[in-house]
This record gives sequence, structure tokens and C-alpha cells, in this order.
Amino acid sequence: MALLQVRDFPQDLYALLAIKAQLENRSITQQTIHMLKEGLTEKSEQVSSRAAVLNSISQMNLTMNKNVPSPAELIRQDRDRQEV
Repeated sequence: MALLQVRDFPQDLYALLAIKAQLENRSITQQTIHMLKEGLTEKSEQVSSRAAVLNSISQMNLTMNKNVPSPAELIRQDRDRQEV
């Protein structure tokens, strides 16, 4: 198994890590591994999901509807509605 050493780890961050480890009944090492794994896989899944959505949108043959009001016009209409 690989060994990881982190130099100049901020004391306040270490204290938070220790508290989190204690709350979840883990050692600091176990908690660090758990949080790194969770954070890295979450990010990877988000990127994959976002890429899939963008890919499906790009495959659609969407054309801009010229009858759609500008964002400024939509905001103006919304403000007018709120004033009534």
C-alpha cells in the first residue's frame, strides 16, 4: 500500500478532520481515505454526468426561436407583474 505524507498541514484543518473522524468512529487515517475517495469519485461522476448531458444536448437539432424575448424584456415583464 502507498504511503502519503502531507507537510505543513494546517492545524485548524487537522482539528476538523480529527473531529469528523471521531464522530464517524474512524481513525484519522481511515477518515482521510474515506473523504478523499468520496470527494474524488463525486467529482468524477459529476464531470461524467455533465459531459453526458452536454453531449445529448449537442446531438439535438435545436434552432433558436426568434420569437423569444430578450432576457432584459423578460425581467421587465416580471417586474411589471410584481408591481401590480
